[in-house]
Amino acid sequence: MKFLASLKSALLFAGITCLISTFAHSDDVSGLYALVKRRMPSHSDAFIFNLSTIAGSDIDTFKMRDASHDEEDGNAKIYIECTTISACARGLYTYVTEFGGVDIWWTGSRLDQLPHKLPIINEPITRSAIVPYRYFFNTVTFDYTTAFYTFDDWSLLLDWLALRSVNLPLAWVGYEHILVEVFREVGLTDAEIAGFLSGPAFQAWNRFGNIQGSWGGDLPMQWIDDQFALQKQIITRMVELGMTPVLPSFTGFVPRALHDLYPNASIINGSQWAGFPSIYTNDSFLQPFDPLFANMQKSFIDKQIAAYGSVSHIYTLDQYNENNPYSGDLAYLQNVTSATFASLRAADPEATWLMQGWLFFSDETFWTTERVHAYLGGVPGNDSMIILDLYSEAQPQWERLSSYYGKQWIWCELHDFGGNMGFEGNFVNVTAEPLRALTSPGSSMVGMGLTPEGMEGNEIIYDVLLDQAWSPTAINRTSYVSSWVSRRYYVADLPSSAINAWEILGATVYSNQDPFSQATVKSILELAPALSGLVNRTGHHPTLVFYDTNTTIVPALQMLIQAGYESKSLLNIREFKYDLVDVTRQLLANRFITLYETLIVTYASNSSSSATVAAAGQPLLQLLRDLDELLLTDDYFLLANWISAARSFSHGNASYAAFLERNARNQITLWGPTGEINDYASKQWGGLVGGYYMSRWETFVDYLVGTKANGSGYNATTVAKAMLEIGEQWNAQTWGLTGVIDSPVKCHKKGFLRSSLYGRQLANPEIKTVAPPESNSPEVTTRLLQT
Repeated sequence: MKFLASLKSALLFAGITCLISTFAHSDDVSGLYALVKRRMPSHSDAFIFNLSTIAGSDIDTFKMRDASHDEEDGNAKIYIECTTISACARGLYTYVTEFGGVDIWWTGSRLDQLPHKLPIINEPITRSAIVPYRYFFNTVTFDYTTAFYTFDDWSLLLDWLALRSVNLPLAWVGYEHILVEVFREVGLTDAEIAGFLSGPAFQAWNRFGNIQGSWGGDLPMQWIDDQFALQKQIITRMVELGMTPVLPSFTGFVPRALHDLYPNASIINGSQWAGFPSIYTNDSFLQPFDPLFANMQKSFIDKQIAAYGSVSHIYTLDQYNENNPYSGDLAYLQNVTSATFASLRAADPEATWLMQGWLFFSDETFWTTERVHAYLGGVPGNDSMIILDLYSEAQPQWERLSSYYGKQWIWCELHDFGGNMGFEGNFVNVTAEPLRALTSPGSSMVGMGLTPEGMEGNEIIYDVLLDQAWSPTAINRTSYVSSWVSRRYYVADLPSSAINAWEILGATVYSNQDPFSQATVKSILELAPALSGLVNRTGHHPTLVFYDTNTTIVPALQMLIQAGYESKSLLNIREFKYDLVDVTRQLLANRFITLYETLIVTYASNSSSSATVAAAGQPLLQLLRDLDELLLTDDYFLLANWISAARSFSHGNASYAAFLERNARNQITLWGPTGEINDYASKQWGGLVGGYYMSRWETFVDYLVGTKANGSGYNATTVAKAMLEIGEQWNAQTWGLTGVIDSPVKCHKKGFLRSSLYGRQLANPEIKTVAPPESNSPEVTTRLLQT
């Protein structure tokens, strides 16, 4: 605790801890016992939790020891004493991971594999968090990942959060239900409200004030009601697990019809967003200093408390996320925040305003230090606001803005944009850098958090940040990777080759030092084909592969394959099969670049013919076929999951199911009525690669062959139009009526062998076609393919 005392005053920590514990119902640990019963039913009586004040602790702390020891069977009973429910959950997680060797993953919980005879704790263990807040979620995660989650999905994710000691999660689900009630209360009709709300896969940007309306049909009330019911379950579970949910508030974005109802109200039109037509953007914004704003804020928060109870005083509210303020005048900006905060405090006298700090990076030209200082200065007191430094690992703003001029802020790892799937991470940045920020002179940092837009792989680089929140020194990469892999592949006598594979990835792919490529790497196969502009993009949506595939992905995949040969048990581990497919996927995605560049060079050559261009295009197309077949071998890489999850909310209503499916399809492809941010949320999923990307690249290759044959020049406009038509046709398909989303069953038994065969060819960067396994294939077919 000496380390912590040197960083922050005891008063600050005590105040924050009190704020959190008050709403986590700190005298009730029943949620933890329910978690144990849910995830470790055979050990439901093995843990004792006790909330108390641990001497000298003013921040989340747990103390763990053996409560008893039965000498006859050698089984331990574990006693966890803690200052908060979240600290107790972290103590439980420490035991199951460090002593039990098991873990819980995005792909599922393995905590039920905790040894029957529980390992004993020889000496008591006491640990403390180094920050009071451990935060999770980006507003857009609620669309890119959890848009179509059921409560079972949420239950797994919330248990994952709780055990990793997240105590401040964002909670947006069901927002529209209360918003509709407020809109009706001020006189708006259901038709006017429906014309404002956006579809299920795009609600985050409606909440941000970027878009309005729903292309493809109005948002049904059935969806709004179902999400409201789901939110009640989510909030209850969050509180049970010791979390303080960050709740929505009234942001000020309103239907256009409010102009007519209140002609004297101060309502302005927001800016155009991402090239969308005006019918879907330029959202109306009721300015916070208008009395109507405060009335609607009070109504919203009152209704929210009535619905969920008094579970939090922390509210999320973002007004200028990729929106420009009406004026850059310093007094204007200060008045906006002053009135906004006043409306929150009028509704909840203890309100704290939480906002995402993305705007300060995305529009840094507008948000000068003077304007940021004025904007934040409108909120009185430094403990009245929490700012998420949203992209700290790559574009931190806390230094430029002098630790947000004293306001509380949280160091966040964004990393993933749009739910993209490429390998990338910067281990040093998510371990050493938060510590540097925490110990910097005048730091007002109060937390560490994860703010990915989507959750699609790279799990290790998220785990480590939440673990770093409990370590006063930077976590060692080598030892961390070894223990992480041992838990992920929980088998007896884990082959060293499995650990070695991840050590290679940890030292290279997850130690990215390229300052121009600090985010998940997007594969060009997911982008609309073109002659140029695809390769080596940088920024926060990079296609630049910053590592050497032949010395990173290739040997790592070879070692994973070798581990599969050495241990039959590994093929029964979901995470091993997932990783085997994932690493092979990354290899093929990287090799695609070489094949694409060969095609482009061939086409540009004066000596090439239509035949040579066609020949150059075939390996590229064959790779896409192979990739699709590979992805179809694993349940976690299927387009069918996304589509079926969307349709599952339809209650059997065919037209409603089609609406949901179109929303789901559009987000991962065109992202907009006519491809306004095309391919932003692209995925490498079985069925999507073969059914959508394949069609685009076949059309592109055919076009190149055709222009070569008839001597006409390349026309980028013609190609773009063709790609849009393919997107519109694919978006219009309906599962079961048009199009095919392949089942994984036919391909499951090819998965490990296909990876193995690729592994034998990896020394050659020119990937060759791999034939399907025959019935008389080597013994690997019968010995290892037990999926």
